[in-house]
Amino acid sequence: MKTALWVAHVHVTDAEAYGKYAALATGAITDHGGVFLARGGAYETLEGPDRPRNVVARFPSMQAAHDCYYSDAYQAALSHAKGAAQRELSIIEEL
Repeated sequence: MKTALWVAHVHVTDAEAYGKYAALATGAITDHGGVFLARGGAYETLEGPDRPRNVVARFPSMQAAHDCYYSDAYQAALSHAKGAAQRELSIIEEL
């Protein structure tokens, strides 16, 4: 079974609310087998909109990544991110 990545590009507009999201999302992600490969840190935007927070998490499968996003725990976390950030999030199957 191929693993999958969550790739998120984020511009935080409300650090306090987004901090609540990040704290809750961490548990939901790890509960679904997710492992963080990048979370913040140095970056260089070469194309597209600049999003200073970049996160990559590996999941055991596309299904696990999908299930995590739609889980009650992640959706509860996500409620804190709405209005607190501009985000793009994709699930990508690894080779």
